[in-house]
Parts: sequence; structure tokens; C-alpha cells
Amino acid sequence: MSLITPRTPPGTMELLPRHQVAFQRLLDTIRRGYERFGFLPVETPVFETVDTLLTKSGGETEKQVYFVQSTGAIQQGNKPEMALRFDLTVPLARYVAEHEHDLAFPFRRYQIQRVYRGERAQRGRFREFYQCDIDVIGKDSLSPQYDAEIPAVIHHVFSELNFGGFTINVNNRKVLLGLLDGLGVADADTRVLVLREIDKLDKIGRDKVRDSLIGLGMADHAADTILTLIDAKGSNADTLAALNALGIDNDQFRQGVAELTTVIDGLRAFQVPDDAVRINLAIARGLDYYTGTVYETFLNDHPGIGSVCSGGRYDNLASHYTKSKLPGVGISIGATRLFYQLMEAGLIKDGAPTAQVLVTQMDSSLSADYFRIASDLRAAGINTEIQLDGGKLAKQMKYADRTGIPVAVLMGSDEKARGTATLKHLIRGEQVEVPLTELAARAKALLEG
Repeated sequence: MSLITPRTPPGTMELLPRHQVAFQRLLDTIRRGYERFGFLPVETPVFETVDTLLTKSGGETEKQVYFVQSTGAIQQGNKPEMALRFDLTVPLARYVAEHEHDLAFPFRRYQIQRVYRGERAQRGRFREFYQCDIDVIGKDSLSPQYDAEIPAVIHHVFSELNFGGFTINVNNRKVLLGLLDGLGVADADTRVLVLREIDKLDKIGRDKVRDSLIGLGMADHAADTILTLIDAKGSNADTLAALNALGIDNDQFRQGVAELTTVIDGLRAFQVPDDAVRINLAIARGLDYYTGTVYETFLNDHPGIGSVCSGGRYDNLASHYTKSKLPGVGISIGATRLFYQLMEAGLIKDGAPTAQVLVTQMDSSLSADYFRIASDLRAAGINTEIQLDGGKLAKQMKYADRTGIPVAVLMGSDEKARGTATLKHLIRGEQVEVPLTELAARAKALLEG
């Protein structure tokens, strides 16, 4: 029988154990950050019914969906009833609508799960990847103060992740939509198309965006006005002052500026440093369901990675599933893409092994003693692995070195007779013989030293 060549499915990230530990630590840091702000965990099924999943999308999105079909249904020619989720927003909408009467509002949820998209398999683009989302959902209304809290969470999480400096870019779609209306772009559909073009500014440049705007029917002076405003440099206070000085007589514009001001003032009250936040009027977010505040976060030293966290405000999350008005605001961290990009840039170090101590077996007749030592160390809160195979000590030490376990316990018949064991730090080369009664405390000190 010929062997099947093992290979990782294209479009997936599969890691060796030490990198997997590092990735798990990243997810744990994000989870702790979300919980620090009082968000509650939610998990939804990996698949949803087709009518639920494609309610607010279809079209291009449907081409990227993985449909789920049982063998029997295929044989009978039935259309698929289930599909793998392509984001965590649609499942959240269904979840909130279904459990609306059991939830306390505002509902603060975080969700860290895999999603699936039929992307063209290529380096850095994934068909299966983790998203780490938070959202606050209100009932009937939701204070714009939550629009300030969300980037405060982002700041806390990315400070904890410690990937270097980062900037949270903030805008409000109402500012741009009202400004466009005030500049004579009256058609709502055209304004949305203009926002999509503005969102491409960093990717294709000012000249191409200007040509696109004029191609959409904007007057030359209007295109120049909005692009000049977007290009303006200065502090957040300068940008807000420039917006107020425009004198745009448009309710949507004034509301957007007021909400943007609330976010900037709120972030200062949340003690987020001013230099960590930038009003960026070019940030529009391509998804049309965002209706107000929008966010994009970039690593200062690695702009080529692109946005590492994005999101915004939406007026009615679950309009397809309930008549209740459920406005919300949230963000998503694409953890798989972020980790992969940082790994490619050489910024990810191997994660520390889960085991901190390896109990070796120098004498098979002392197996019960080794088991007892391992149990005592675990009871003291030290992650401990025992080398059950025994064999040559050099082989056991080589195993510890390859797996990265920093400390080994060695005890032969002589140490047993003295009631002691030897602790050896395999990285620093330190070695000390200690009484068994002090083993756990001395092991902790050696690990912390």
C-alpha cells in the first residue's frame, strides 16, 4: 500500500508546540483583557443555518462560504441547510435575537473562536482563523460613551501584548457622510460609494482616490476639500477645531463631530495617552453596516502588517431576526493573521513550555518516590512532568533541553538515603542539593531567580 504524503490543508495555520504555546498565550492575554473590562464569554456553533448566515450578506460573501452537507442529503439532491460561520457578527446577531429576553442589557460579550472563509490560499491569507471579538449591545439605545470604552479596551489589550507602539485610528462615518452632503453629494448611495473609495486612500494613494471620487460625480473642489481635510496634520484637538470651523450646516455632520468629540474626551478620561489615539478621517471601514464611530489599529513599527484590530458602531444589529432595536459597538482582533505576520517579522519568540520541572528517573526501584515528588510539586502549583521511560540520564536531559523545560529533579539511591534531591537549572547550569521537605519552595525560588 502506498503512503499518503502528509500535508497541512492550504489556508490554515498549523504550529509546532512551542509556537502553539506562544499563540495560546496571545489568546489568553486577549481573553484576560476583555474580562478585565467585564465582558462575558459567548460561544456559538461552528455552523449556522444557511438562511441565518446569509441574511445580511449574500453576493460576494456567499462565494466565500463553506456549506455543510450530509452524505444522505447530497445523495438526495437537497440544498445545504448549514454553512460554516465566516465571521462572529452574524452569529452574535442571531444569538442576541434568540436569547433577548434572557440577557441583561447592555449586553457585554466577548467571543474567541475560529471562522471560515473560502479565500484563495496564499501566504498570510487564511481559510480558517481565530477572531477575538467584543461587542456591547444596547436595547433601544446605547450611549456614545461606549464608543470611547471600546478603544480603551484595545489600548489595554495591546499594551499587555507588548508588541511595541501602536496607534488607534478613530473616525465617525457621520462626519464624512454629512460633509459629503454639505459639499453637494446628495445621493445616499453615491455617498456610500465615496466612503468606500476614501477607505482605500492608504492602499492606492491620493491621486487615484481623487480620480475615483470625480468619477463618482463629485465636483473637483469638493474632492479637493475632503482630501485636503483628510491629509491635514495636527493634534486631535486641531482636527476637531478644523471640522467645527468648516461651518457645515448639516445635522448628520454636527452629530458625527459631537460623537467624535465624546470619544476623544472619553478616552482621555479612561487615561488612554493622547499619542496612542489619532483622529483619521480616511478611516471609513468598507462595511456598510457601520453607522457611526469606526476604528482601525496599527503597529507603529510595522505598518506593512496593516490593521491589527478594527470595528465600529452599528445602529441595529439584529434587524433581520427581531423587531427590537439593538444598537451596538464592537471590535475584532484577527488573532491568526496577527500572530502569523509577527512570526514572519521575527517578533514572536518560542513560548515557554507548559512544564516547569522534569522529574528524572535515575533508579527504576525508586519510581514510587519520583511519583510522590512530582505530585508534591504539582500540589505546590508547579507544572511538573515525570520521565516515565527512565533509561540513560543523558537521554532524559536531552529531552528536557529539546522541550525547553528549565529545571530537572535528580534523585538516586544516595540522595534517597539522605532524604534529599538535586535541583538543576538546565539553562543557567546551577545545581543544588536540597532536603525533600524544601524541594517545592527551592524549586520555585530557582524558577524565579
